[in-house]
Amino acid sequence: MTDLQAILDSIHAELSPRLGEGKVADYIPELAKVDPNQFGMAIATVDGNVRSVGHADIPFSIQSISKVFMLTLALGKVGEGLWKRVGREPSGTAFNSIVQLEREEGIPRNPFINAGAIAVSDVVLSGHAPREAIGELLRFVRYVADDESITIDDKVARSETQTGFRNVALANFMRAYGNLDHPVEHVLGVYFHQCALSMSCEQLARAGLYLAARGTNPITGHSVVSPKRARRINALMLTCGHYDGSGDFAYHVGLPGKSGVGGGILAVAPGIGSIAVWSPGLNKVGNSQLGAVALEMLTARTGWSVFGD
Repeated sequence: MTDLQAILDSIHAELSPRLGEGKVADYIPELAKVDPNQFGMAIATVDGNVRSVGHADIPFSIQSISKVFMLTLALGKVGEGLWKRVGREPSGTAFNSIVQLEREEGIPRNPFINAGAIAVSDVVLSGHAPREAIGELLRFVRYVADDESITIDDKVARSETQTGFRNVALANFMRAYGNLDHPVEHVLGVYFHQCALSMSCEQLARAGLYLAARGTNPITGHSVVSPKRARRINALMLTCGHYDGSGDFAYHVGLPGKSGVGGGILAVAPGIGSIAVWSPGLNKVGNSQLGAVALEMLTARTGWSVFGD
């Protein structure tokens, strides 16, 4: 059996001299305050064990990683009907681009770019007040992580609300094409709060376990989604989870993954476990610079790449 703790310790030791690489997401004022010299990594395996290193117990803003959990909720509500409103193809453009949205008449390319996630939030909002939809997400994430202490950082949510003008434009654009059913301010209220979910690597790794274990949370034994749905969410994470850096991430790491501009990455090794890594400095396409390096080192040392060892 691979000694995962020894592997984590060695990755941490090798990356320690590089702490602070990349650039924090300074366009969100609250994220601009985050100390870039932090690094945490946790692995939750399907046998229920969690191993971690570094700042793996410090909560951070998971940002777009929340899109995985919202997608799960939306598929639970409308099933395959979701794909009438959101595509399943890589975007090839920036995560907050409006160009493609105009060319494709208000249908976002996939659920992990901002426009697609806003459309997904609109689906989850159906039948709810915004506060109820946010509560549904928080309950779901606490449920899959088996941790009632997970919260939403109101300061980050407020910071995004005050500066998220491009997301306002994306939402209004989709509303103009008839691809949002609810008032733009209600949908964005849900979206900004979901992005402000605050979780540690250990919590995030546990929360992602259902995607590693054919849709069932192996810690609690609860079925979360069907095996088929878990497989399809993983497929979307592999092809679209890192914006226009998704192909590069698949090439180097070889795992389904979802990044966030808070510096976190959630990755899934099907049948084995769920991995969360956090390092706030981002590369030029908005993904954690050292986080991606750490995951490449992990798959090289464990042979966990879905493409073989």
